[in-house]
Amino acid sequence: MGRDITYRESADLVERAAKGFQKLGVKKGVRVGLFLPNCPQFIICYYGILRAGGTVVNFSPLYSVPELLAQVEDSETDIMVTLDLKALYPQMAEVFSQSRLKKLLICRFAEMLPFWKSLGFQLFKKDMRSAIPKNDDHVPFSWLIAQGQDPQPVSTDPHADVAVLQYTGGTTGTPKGAMLTHANLSINAAQTLYWDPSLKPGEDVMLGALPLFHVFAMTLVMNASTLGGAKIVLMPKFELEEALRLAAEHKVTLMPGVPTMFTAILNHKDLGRFDLSSLRSCFSGGAPLPAEVKRRFEAAIPGVIVNEGYGLTESSPTACANPVQGKQKPGSIGLPVPGTEIVIIDRDDPKKTMPLGEVGEICVRGPQVMKGYWNKPAETAAVMEGDLLRTGDIGYMDEEGYSFIIDRSKDLILVGGFNVFPRNVEEAIYKHPSVQETTVIGVPDAYRGEAPKAFVVLKEGHDLGDDKLLAFLRDHLGKHELPREIEFRKALPKTMVGKLSKKELVAEERAKYEAKTDARDQA
Repeated sequence: MGRDITYRESADLVERAAKGFQKLGVKKGVRVGLFLPNCPQFIICYYGILRAGGTVVNFSPLYSVPELLAQVEDSETDIMVTLDLKALYPQMAEVFSQSRLKKLLICRFAEMLPFWKSLGFQLFKKDMRSAIPKNDDHVPFSWLIAQGQDPQPVSTDPHADVAVLQYTGGTTGTPKGAMLTHANLSINAAQTLYWDPSLKPGEDVMLGALPLFHVFAMTLVMNASTLGGAKIVLMPKFELEEALRLAAEHKVTLMPGVPTMFTAILNHKDLGRFDLSSLRSCFSGGAPLPAEVKRRFEAAIPGVIVNEGYGLTESSPTACANPVQGKQKPGSIGLPVPGTEIVIIDRDDPKKTMPLGEVGEICVRGPQVMKGYWNKPAETAAVMEGDLLRTGDIGYMDEEGYSFIIDRSKDLILVGGFNVFPRNVEEAIYKHPSVQETTVIGVPDAYRGEAPKAFVVLKEGHDLGDDKLLAFLRDHLGKHELPREIEFRKALPKTMVGKLSKKELVAEERAKYEAKTDARDQA
C-alpha cells in the first residue's frame, strides 16, 4: 500500500492495540470480529486481539447483510473492526443496528498510507469514505493505539484456548465456526513454513494478494510470513496489473494463490514486460489446480515452482502438499506435512482403512486439526472419528504416499478459492415470489475453477427473466455466490421419492463443457 512498517513497529502497534482492546473489555471468552480487506490494521488488530486474550472472528467483506447478521449472532461477536469506506461501513452499520454488537472500531483507510498518499486520498477520494457518527458506539483506531503499550499478561493454554473462529460450511452447506486454537494455528504456520527448504528467513518477500480473512491467506500469507520474518507486500484485493507491478518492484519471491490468479497472470497480454525473475515459489490452494496451468506457468516464468497443496478450514488449513524439492505428481495433492497423517477410510465403514490405490474418504490426523465446531456438538461428532477429521472428499493414496482427490463430496462449489454453498443460493432464489423450484450446482469455469448455475422452475402464470432474478439476488447474496447462469425449465430431475436430484444436471453440464473443450481443441 506504499508504506513500509517494520516488524519492530508492528510489534509496538500490536502491544498498543492489545492494551486498547483490554480497555474495551476484551479478555478470554470475548469475540472480536474483523470485517476488513487486506490492510495493516487487519494484521495489527488480529494479533492485538489474541495478545489481549480474545478470540478473532473473521468476516468476509463479500457477505450480504443477512449473512453477516447470522454470523454475528451465531459467533456471539461483541466488537467489530471495520474501515470508514462506503464499500464496508454502511453494511456493518446496518448489521450493528440489528444485532448484539456493542462497539464498532473504525479504522481510517488513509491513516496507514504514506503522508502524500494519505493527503491525496482525503482530498480527492472523499466519495469513497463514509461519514462516521461521533458517539460512544464508534471507537476510532487512533484511540485504540493511544492507550499505552503495557497490556495485562494473559495466561493461555495453546491447546485448549480458541484463537480464531473461522466460519466454513465444510461440505454440508451450513456455516459453522471452526474453533482453531493457538496451537493449531502456530503449528500449521510452522508446518507450512518449513515445508519449503529453500526459504530464507528474514529475506523472503511474500505477495499478499489473497484475502487475509480467508484461512488460506491467514496461515500462509500472514502467520507463516510473520513466523519466518518475511516481508509481506499487501494488496487490498488482487488486481492483475498492480500485482505484477508490485511483484516486480519488490522482487517478490513467494506467491500463494488460487488457480484463477495463475490463469490470469498467464493470460496477461504483456507478461514479459514485468521482471519476475525473483519469483521462486508459488503455492496453489483453494481449488484444484489444472495440470496444464501449472505446466504453462512454470514454462512462462523460468525457475519458479507452482506447488499444489490441500487442506480445509478445519485443519488450519494445510494438511498436505507436493514437495518443493523432490518428486511432484501432477493432479496429486501431495504428501502429508510434518506431524500429519492422511488416512483413506471406507465410506460405509469408517473403522476400516482402505488399501493403497483404493478409493475412500480422505481423513486428516494432526496437531493442526480443529478443536471442533463452535456450539455444534452434533456437527463436530459427524466429522470427527476420534482424532481423525473426515474431510468428505473422496480419493486414494498411491504406493508412494501421494494422495489424489477424485471427487469433492456433497455439493460444495469452489469459486476461485471461496466456498459457495448451493443451499444458501437456493434459499435466496426461493425468496422470489415467482419461483416454484430451484436447484443449484457447480459448473466448470475456465477462470474461477467452478461457478454456480441455477436451474429454476417458475410458478404457473409467472414470467421472470434471468436479469430480473439476478437483480433480486444481489440483495441476498455475496458477489461470489451469484449464479453465473440461470436456466429456466418446466421441470427438474427428481429421485424416486420425489427429492430434487442434482446428479443428472451435473452430468449434462459436464458433457457440454467437454464437448466445447473438444471442439476448441480440434479447431
